[in-house]
Amino acid sequence: MAFPVPGSEVFTQRGLASREAVLAALPDSLELHQHDPSFDELDALTAEVVRHRLWATTERMGQALNRMSGSLVVTDCNDIGVVITNEIGDVVQVGPYSLSLATSIDLAIRWILEHRGPSGIRDGDMFLCNDPWIGGAIHQNDVAVIAPIFHDGKLFAWTASMAHQIDLGGASPGSWTPRAEDVFMESLPTPPVRIVRNFEIQDDVEDVYLRRSRMPKVVALDLRAKIGANRVGRERVLELVERYGADTVKATMARQLDDAEAKLRAKLALAPDGTWTASSFQEQSHTGDRNLHEVRCTLTKTGTEMHFDFTGTSPEAGMINCTYAGLHGALVAGIIMNLGHDIPWATGGMWRAITVTSEPGTLNNADFPAAVGKASVAASFCTINVVEECLSKMTDGSEGLHDHTTAKGCGTWDLCVLAGLDGAGQPFATMLTDAMGAGCGAGVDRDGTDSGGILSIPMGRMPDVEMMEFSAPILYLWRREETDTGGAGRYRGGVTASLAIIPHNTEVPMGQVVSGSGKAVSQNTGLAGGYPGNTQLDIAVREGELARVFAEGRIPAAVEEMGGTTEILSCEEETVLGPRDVHVMLWQGGGGYGDPVSRDPGLVVHDVAELRVSPQAAHDIYGVVLVDGELDEAGTTARREQIKNERREKAVAAR
Repeated sequence: MAFPVPGSEVFTQRGLASREAVLAALPDSLELHQHDPSFDELDALTAEVVRHRLWATTERMGQALNRMSGSLVVTDCNDIGVVITNEIGDVVQVGPYSLSLATSIDLAIRWILEHRGPSGIRDGDMFLCNDPWIGGAIHQNDVAVIAPIFHDGKLFAWTASMAHQIDLGGASPGSWTPRAEDVFMESLPTPPVRIVRNFEIQDDVEDVYLRRSRMPKVVALDLRAKIGANRVGRERVLELVERYGADTVKATMARQLDDAEAKLRAKLALAPDGTWTASSFQEQSHTGDRNLHEVRCTLTKTGTEMHFDFTGTSPEAGMINCTYAGLHGALVAGIIMNLGHDIPWATGGMWRAITVTSEPGTLNNADFPAAVGKASVAASFCTINVVEECLSKMTDGSEGLHDHTTAKGCGTWDLCVLAGLDGAGQPFATMLTDAMGAGCGAGVDRDGTDSGGILSIPMGRMPDVEMMEFSAPILYLWRREETDTGGAGRYRGGVTASLAIIPHNTEVPMGQVVSGSGKAVSQNTGLAGGYPGNTQLDIAVREGELARVFAEGRIPAAVEEMGGTTEILSCEEETVLGPRDVHVMLWQGGGGYGDPVSRDPGLVVHDVAELRVSPQAAHDIYGVVLVDGELDEAGTTARREQIKNERREKAVAAR
């Protein structure tokens, strides 16, 4: 339950302040380099060159962050964000990494301008922030480093780099606390603080930051990686200014924003006006909870504008909430994913065609000091789900945008944090991020990509198994794609994978946090009659007989072969992984598109041969009859007619 804390209203951001409001709040001592609308020397070719250089700069920033980091979440999974904005925080270019994380940085920059501007913002400064009520962070493990870029003494632009940190304190290892009742049981949120002054790290501020972590060396290295990435961005932007002139670069940024707005509005003009609704659910808000918690969205499209109304969303609860920044980033990430493949990723321009209604104190607009430790893969992920579904319903009814329609891919995250002592007695903390390889949703003319990833993190990827085993005392028994995990449809959702791991080279129990929804209610919904993909599953095999199985020269390929006692884990659980225990994870595949009985039988036969679809599902859901692995055309025709007749009978009975 929210309760008043002196000063907490400062950290409650409800939306993006207007340009006029930001400018009015700035001190006279801070000069801005703004776009001059009368500047008419920008030709199309130069604009394209500069625009592509800005895009390439975000890629280079991401590469720099990746190469300097020591965390597998960064180096192997790309759970990062990089961005370039104009002088007041309008996002000009988002890098191809975590879109929902990066696109909330505009809130943080405008907060910095308002609250740090009076004390001075100078060349060589960088600000650290992991406060979800301010932006640039969806939950506290997301840490942004935000850097102003000056030219000729005037604030010209900003760069920002951010990444998920493996541990920043709190009650549970990995800063993931399923029993949290408020933010004070979690990692400490830090509003923007000057971590770099005159291009030098402030040791005292860094000491305060690192003190909270169980893994300070990794966090310290990641801090330097983010600072380095911002330096790369600064150098590249100033190189553009030197080569093409400040006014040309500034005019290109302005054009980028205008183009993003114009192209989004042009697409919206192709869609019929209307209203579409969607809901997505979290099944547990905290340990012991047995309730469903809903994020509800109503999209109303009128002309070339969209209004997203989240009225009806459940009240904030447990640790699954996100702040307005989480909603803000998720909303524009969903738009990029559904409508933005050929639109400049300048979200500052996209926002001009978007309005939002959201009730404070709800699941995706939580009041301080609600617990928000799971925000990124709970309420914020749910918000992406409903935005995607509403947009796909809109485009599915539009001839001009029909090919944009996509069923939902993996709409949740299967998290497992492990922490303890390795065989040498040294502390470790790690997070299994294999769920980055989730199945993608089907389109109107194509199957979803198997283990294709999470669309809101375009460059996200599964970690290398050997690197995971190198960094933590664990051993993989398997990581493999699983049959029947993609949603059935005329076009099938992408199948997904599972893993099984055991402790290795340690006899000390590990602390374990398991966190993930989608175990009772699918988050990977289908479209136009398509089925959802599989539900999520986490299993603990206690006191397994792996030593005996290994001694027989076998590696177990199923839970039934492991012996021991099988325990199905709940959505939010803090437990222990013993030296002879096994942890098994199965995350979600993609939803299907269209009626499964309209799928080309030849494709079903191929799916069965490739182990993507079981013979039973081929018969029961797709209505495809196989005899010795070959298509029985007459049997298939009869079976599909039987399925249709059964549907008609159910429809009549339901009237």
